[in-house]
Amino acid sequence: MPNSLQDIFLGRQPILNREQHIVAYELLFRSDTGPEAHVADDLQASARVIVQAFSELGIASVLGDKKGFINVSADLLLSDLIELLPRDKVVIELLETIEVTDQVIERSRELKQMGFSLALDDFAGDAQFEPLFEIVEVVKVDLPLIGPDALERSVGFLKHWPLKLLAEKVEHIEQATRCKDLGFDLFQGYYYARPMVLSGKRADTSKLPLMQLLGLVLDDADTGAIEQVFKHDPSLSYNLLRLVNSVAMGMRYKIGSLKQALVVLGRQQLQRWLQLLLFVNEGGDLHSPLLELAATRGKLMELLAVAQARKDKDFHDRAFMTGIMSLLDTLLGMPMEEVVRQVNLAGEVENALLNRDGKLGELLLLAEKLEQNDFDAAAELRVKMQLKQSDLTQAQLEAMRWANALKETAEGL
Repeated sequence: MPNSLQDIFLGRQPILNREQHIVAYELLFRSDTGPEAHVADDLQASARVIVQAFSELGIASVLGDKKGFINVSADLLLSDLIELLPRDKVVIELLETIEVTDQVIERSRELKQMGFSLALDDFAGDAQFEPLFEIVEVVKVDLPLIGPDALERSVGFLKHWPLKLLAEKVEHIEQATRCKDLGFDLFQGYYYARPMVLSGKRADTSKLPLMQLLGLVLDDADTGAIEQVFKHDPSLSYNLLRLVNSVAMGMRYKIGSLKQALVVLGRQQLQRWLQLLLFVNEGGDLHSPLLELAATRGKLMELLAVAQARKDKDFHDRAFMTGIMSLLDTLLGMPMEEVVRQVNLAGEVENALLNRDGKLGELLLLAEKLEQNDFDAAAELRVKMQLKQSDLTQAQLEAMRWANALKETAEGL
């Protein structure tokens, strides 16, 4: 990787449709020049990071069939640099700080004619943006800024144009439900992207047999005991075989029986798919945002563990396991202390999950800070862990590609 690309942090937040399927991401890029860095908003620097990310880091391949929303200032909008971005992969998101001049309107119309998609960020009722409503495809409505009382009135106003409405900063289920009832098309916010345990949520009992099976695998139980769990849960057997067949592990034939799956996959790969299967929605729906987050987090931690200790394969496996297991409290609706009591985990993994201590705890904390787009905290952790920024960037990209490939392959069933 060229030196100029070694100092890039990547951030992304999913954008979901009404069925809660991820259809796009908002992408964030920031240069990192050290743990104390606070990068100035410089046009050339920002544009260079974005363009290089797509042309050299391969962000387009990470997105798969999804689009990436990219924040654009007035200066960047008016520059020629933005035309270097792939038109089929990006949505140009006009920042709310843009002053809507004749030049901005004409440039937006020109970019649309070139084949770019445009969106308006953080709309809160400002009438100056009305001339853009015939040009942009998406208007992002900032829920905290617009307030609950004015929301319905603003939606009614915006529906005079052929726009897709995106509810931004959705933080709790009441907001999500109301926005859906009002006819919003797209949704974005911590309610969907940040794992949280809702108070009073009951444990998902349908996942408990899977937890039992995972415990047997972690405890290196006999194959016969593992098969018995499958035999008592046909739905679990079906879902596991769907996943195993979908990824196929590079094989040229389909797995047709539980015994064959256990033998061919081996315990390590079986364990990994069981962990991922926990995050699949009921009915085998692989569109779960939590599944994607778990897969990306686990793979990222594994790759960073490789960068830290290249020959310690057990450490790599424990890092992957820690990443996957770290979201089970959200999935099952129970405290992490209760989760770890139900599964036989190594002490290092348990300590990381409960206290964020040790090397695994540091890796988990770094993954979480990156998901929160807290780049300053991530920079401090990276330096503390003696990780190269280039290793971190490459690990992020590979983890995103891996999670995307997992979903795309499984969706082909």
